[in-house]
Amino acid sequence: MTTPTTDEPLPAGHRLSARVRILLWLLVVMTVALAAVAATTRSILLGDLDHRISTLLAQETREFANFVEHGRDPATGAPFDGPQRLLEVHLQRQYADTGEELLAVVSGTSGSSTLRQNREISTGLPLHRDRASVKAITGSSQSTGTLQRPRGEIRWAKVDVGTAGTTPQGTFVVAFHADGERAMVNDVFRILLAISCVALLMTTGIAWVVAGRILAPVRLVRATAAQLTEQDLTRRIPVHGRDDISALAETFNAMLDRLERAFGTQRQFIDDAGHELRTPITIVRGHLELMGDDPAEREETVRLVTDELDRMSRIVEDLLLLAKAERSDFTHPEAVQLTELTADVYVKVRALGRRDWQLDGGADGWALLDPQHITQAMVQLAQNAVQHTAPGATVRIGSRFTDAGEVELYVADSGSGVRPEDAEVIFQRFRRGAARRGSRGSGAGLGLSIVKAIAEGHRGRVELRPTPGGGATFALLLPCVPVAEPDVEAVGP
Repeated sequence: MTTPTTDEPLPAGHRLSARVRILLWLLVVMTVALAAVAATTRSILLGDLDHRISTLLAQETREFANFVEHGRDPATGAPFDGPQRLLEVHLQRQYADTGEELLAVVSGTSGSSTLRQNREISTGLPLHRDRASVKAITGSSQSTGTLQRPRGEIRWAKVDVGTAGTTPQGTFVVAFHADGERAMVNDVFRILLAISCVALLMTTGIAWVVAGRILAPVRLVRATAAQLTEQDLTRRIPVHGRDDISALAETFNAMLDRLERAFGTQRQFIDDAGHELRTPITIVRGHLELMGDDPAEREETVRLVTDELDRMSRIVEDLLLLAKAERSDFTHPEAVQLTELTADVYVKVRALGRRDWQLDGGADGWALLDPQHITQAMVQLAQNAVQHTAPGATVRIGSRFTDAGEVELYVADSGSGVRPEDAEVIFQRFRRGAARRGSRGSGAGLGLSIVKAIAEGHRGRVELRPTPGGGATFALLLPCVPVAEPDVEAVGP
């Protein structure tokens, strides 16, 4: 029994899709943000309430202190003669806010009495009915404070008047019942939470739809990848828009293009190799099976087998070259002097056969080319000319700059030319046109395919056109990349 490792992928049922993960992260962020907004709003409102209560208490005590100092009895016009009349008049002139309670405690020889405004207080237990709380406030050494009661919190401030000895004759008390205001703040907080929940649900629905539309190409990429096989690489992803997802789809399509070309090249290589190598293998096997003991017969068989093996080797090399032509690094361009390149090709091809070889001029300038592959293509074109011309026929080698800004390297023969119906197929692999006069070749039909691959590797093309006076001209037309003449450092003896 094997033990599963952590590298093994989780079953499909235990994986969360990207859409769900995006939605979960969005929910977490939105929940935290909305909760923070609601909590911050509640904190600000409570802070504003505390500040308003403190301001109200301070204002009421200042007004009473000012009244004590400058107030006059409206009945006599003279200063008040005692704390009780002073407190009564002040309470009559005040208009308390909601939640605010104003009262006065007057102490005398017969005890203390409480004065208050004739109004209802919106609280469960007003201060004037809570004698214990009134006693605690008037007996406190502080001028302001907070009283915690089972029936609600009270913020208070007081001013003592008519102090005789250590006992005040009267006390003005301002009390604020904050429970109602705090309940309103809590209501606002709960409303914010409810709105946040609704917003969260709406955002969830919208995010689910939007994430689905954004990730649709990703799902299509996954579905396309799942349907791809080595036999079917033709599926592509539709690209809409110019965002990152569209760029991903374009990249995936480009990857599929490369894969299709790579698999196509591989299949073509296998098909071509199997098709072309089957004949020499059959010939080699047949001669080996029929070889007798006669030394002369053995020698002839070895010669035939060696020829076939050499032909097989050339076919494999050509096929490998065509396979490499599909790669981006097939060519290695460098600055080349075209006159020298043309002259080098002319010198090399003269050994291919007894023909009237002519150097038809070379382009005077520099170009960015792969000299080895260009030389190989030109030699192949010259070999093709030798195979399709008779001894002594004229074959011209040359290069020039065209009016279209291209470099043209050509091989022109004086043979019988190429029929129009053959011109469309001779550049295909293992395809040959009808034999021309003087043809002696028996190649595999890969030479012109190699020439075409080399031209396309240079972002160029190969053309076939008739030679004036008879024959065929094969030309490599390559983009002319401007190249300055490289500096050559002089080396002394």
